[in-house]
Amino acid sequence: MDALLYSHQQHGSKILLVQSPTHTKFHHSITSSAGSFGLLSMGLRSSKSLFGIKRDKLNSSSKVTDRIKHKVTSVYDRSFQETVIEEEAPQMSDINPSFKVSSGEAYPLGASEVEKGINFSLFSEHASAVTLCLSILEGGKLGDLDTGLVEITLDPHLNKTGDIWHICVEDLPQSGVLYGYRVDGPREWQQGHRFDSSIVLVDPYAKLVEGRRVFGDVSHKLSKFLGTYDFTSLPFDWGNNYKLPNIPEKDLVIYEMNVLAFTADESSGLEPNIRGSYLGLIEKIPHLLDLGVNAVELLPLFEFDEFELQRRSNPRDHMINTWGYSTINFFAPMSRYASNGGGPTAASLEFKQMVKALHDAGIEVILDVVYNHTNEADDTYPYATSFRGIDNKVYYMLDGNGQLLNFSGCGNTLNCNHPVVMDLVLDSLRHWVTEYHIDGFRFDLASVLCRDTDGSPLNAPPLIRAIAKDAILSRSKIIAEPWDCGGLYLVGSFPNWDRWAEWNGRYRDDLRRFIKGDSGMKGSFATRVSGSADLYRVNKRKPYHGINFIIAHDGFTLYDLVSYNNKHNDANGEGGNDGCNDNFSWNCGHEGETADANIKALRSRQMKNFHLALMISQGTPMMLMGDEYGHTREGNNNSYGHNNAMNNFQWHQLDARKKNHFRFFAESIKFRRKHSVLGHDQFLEKNDVTWHEDNWDNHESKFLAFTIHERDHGADIYVAFNAHDYFVKALIPSPPPNRRWLRVVDSNLESPDDFVSEGVPFTGDTYNVAPYSSILFEAKP
Repeated sequence: MDALLYSHQQHGSKILLVQSPTHTKFHHSITSSAGSFGLLSMGLRSSKSLFGIKRDKLNSSSKVTDRIKHKVTSVYDRSFQETVIEEEAPQMSDINPSFKVSSGEAYPLGASEVEKGINFSLFSEHASAVTLCLSILEGGKLGDLDTGLVEITLDPHLNKTGDIWHICVEDLPQSGVLYGYRVDGPREWQQGHRFDSSIVLVDPYAKLVEGRRVFGDVSHKLSKFLGTYDFTSLPFDWGNNYKLPNIPEKDLVIYEMNVLAFTADESSGLEPNIRGSYLGLIEKIPHLLDLGVNAVELLPLFEFDEFELQRRSNPRDHMINTWGYSTINFFAPMSRYASNGGGPTAASLEFKQMVKALHDAGIEVILDVVYNHTNEADDTYPYATSFRGIDNKVYYMLDGNGQLLNFSGCGNTLNCNHPVVMDLVLDSLRHWVTEYHIDGFRFDLASVLCRDTDGSPLNAPPLIRAIAKDAILSRSKIIAEPWDCGGLYLVGSFPNWDRWAEWNGRYRDDLRRFIKGDSGMKGSFATRVSGSADLYRVNKRKPYHGINFIIAHDGFTLYDLVSYNNKHNDANGEGGNDGCNDNFSWNCGHEGETADANIKALRSRQMKNFHLALMISQGTPMMLMGDEYGHTREGNNNSYGHNNAMNNFQWHQLDARKKNHFRFFAESIKFRRKHSVLGHDQFLEKNDVTWHEDNWDNHESKFLAFTIHERDHGADIYVAFNAHDYFVKALIPSPPPNRRWLRVVDSNLESPDDFVSEGVPFTGDTYNVAPYSSILFEAKP
């Protein structure tokens, strides 16, 4: 449950005007008027370069004698000190810019290029006043964010249609503009309103978001975030021979990974400017091909603030959020995953380059998306950046007293089945499919999406149905994490319309318990490896609607699962109170690292057993980045806040284990992909599998053997798992006619004998299966 891992408790802060070291910039509020000009008097010659407007587009005006007040502060000023400057506005000259503004259009929401200029559109049902704030970058560099915000006050009589506020501004550049909104409205806390016009807010429909440029850059730790746009770039060239992989769900092998952590470590061998970036991932696609996976499930890539834990003093203020389950905006790709601090426009381009490269390699791209909550935290330590200040009562679930409901474990819960929020989610998903060619989505804490606006569970949630039925999303894989932090556990019963797949948490728990040797788990183990028909054989659902996994980003790594009985989360700063306590792990006789050769060998066997079981199970397998070489987090099962080797892929360890551990994992994946009998698109019938078992009721029996039958050619597969601490003499059935058995796997043997893809001929009636080991035979001519 990702959202249980941390809560967002940061103070909101004000973004006003900038007072530069050498001069002061000013602003006027402008009320748009149909057919008239609004004058943006900057009062300084430097305003010309600030807005990049050509002299022939500037207008002169008569003297302005009004006295005006200006609040100024630096966008990155940690002290947030405000001053009030009162000056006589100077005469406007031919260098003072003016913009023609018109009422604009209600749709599309966000910033869009229209014939007259740039149209800005924002939904807020309860707002009484909306002000558009603009600033323009010079050269696209981070330092140039230190510029003034020009504020345009929208007239509700001219700039509002229904609940949508809108305005068109001419003479704005087609890119390099930062924008946000100040929104005011009722202050009745008990009614659910959280308006604060001192905060400049990110447009929920901003397609790009600007903030700091480099991930983990402490010099801009308290940076703010603003929307931006780019209407100058040519459409991305996907290539003449480009095509979507369109891999059938039954054939998927998913690799859950973190873009940043995949190449951030120096051991990646990449140049520093592309480590931890979208381009860095491209460089390592050959590794994914060597491993054999054909889909990557990427931890959240929507814009988030990695420094959110450090915005106030708290036990976790030493950590940096590296997982990203803390969304600022649902449309913008994470800008700090661009190479060389390139910013949001570069991030968008490089994201597409990454997707194209993966698709060209035959690998699908699934995004882990977080629509259950945002980064804006709770009412005790709010971190207001967007939705809270735009219309808290619409965007979040509230109780009868106007207080935030918290089914996410992170202080707030997105009001997903409100019609406006539902449209936001659908528009976001469509954007990622059409603009970025994403193949599918894994929905974090998806049970939240099954709750009504008051938090009560729904049998037929409108949003879940809409996603399943949407034409643009029709080719997308849609995967639910079918639980939330309010106890709505829907594994096997998630509303699905025969399309939704689910993370099978029952599979994870039952596999862990059987292979580590718990009593009474044999029947459950058999049910899980044969496709969890007890959960998914309903209506038109298929085995592949169950996403089988033993390890995910949340919890122990595979190595730690066999090396630790208890979590070791002291580095998180919460006294070990965070992270799951029900790990179903076994340290094989010693807690943590050891030099004992017997324990190390047992751990190696157990990791192989787990991985083999995953790859021979009916359903869709998913593994975690790093498990292919045995990555350890030293027993930390909640590592979301560590931007270091705890999370980062260790390429030198991969190199050291390439010929043994990695080889076994890669061969197991490739074996699965070569044998369609391991990925049925229908649930197994009696003729599909033979269970070599007459001891089902023996609670202490921890041995299971079975044959999966290949009907067309007799290419049967025999598998046995021994979770006892002693040898079991297994009776090997006769092979199909005109076939013989070849041993492919014995996890007790040393590499390369543990996995021989071409098989080792076997003669005899029995095979001694070692303690805590597994075997696999294949019938060949």
